Amino acid sequence: MINLQFDFLVDKEMNTITVRREFRANRQLIWDCHTKSELLDQWWAPKPFTNTTASMDFSAGGRWFYFMADPNGARHYCCMDYLKIDAIESYNALDGFCDENGVLNEAMPRSTWNASFHDNGENTLVETVLEYNSLADLEAVVQMGFKEGLSMGFDQLDDFLLTL
Repeated sequence: MINLQFDFLVDKEMNTITVRREFRANRQLIWDCHTKSELLDQWWAPKPFTNTTASMDFSAGGRWFYFMADPNGARHYCCMDYLKIDAIESYNALDGFCDENGVLNEAMPRSTWNASFHDNGENTLVETVLEYNSLADLEAVVQMGFKEGLSMGFDQLDDFLLTL
């Protein structure tokens, strides 16, 4: 079995994280898995957490409001505010932690996501550049285990793709 590309590059001078991840599926399916709540809920949270979408408006100016629940039922709320969307090519959004009413938690780091989707033979490569306001925000996210959690979510997407 061929290993899928997974790059996680931290640039402390630019306050960015660049994530490149390859998936064994066509670009349309990978786009849908990143932009449709019923598919996102199948893989987004790292095990043993589950993901539940409270609401989603995938359009420029729209928002994905969701929570990840741990096995004991504790909920961790997040939101993704979509700024620009170029269907099946890319999206730009602001990601952050919030409360159960969708009010942004200003004490937690927020990032700008610039995600792009590329054909790679029969596979798809997703490249996401996350921009942070400060080095402290970037380092806080890394310390929270962002790389490990994202990697676990991507592994779940690999498994989910096998069922589609």
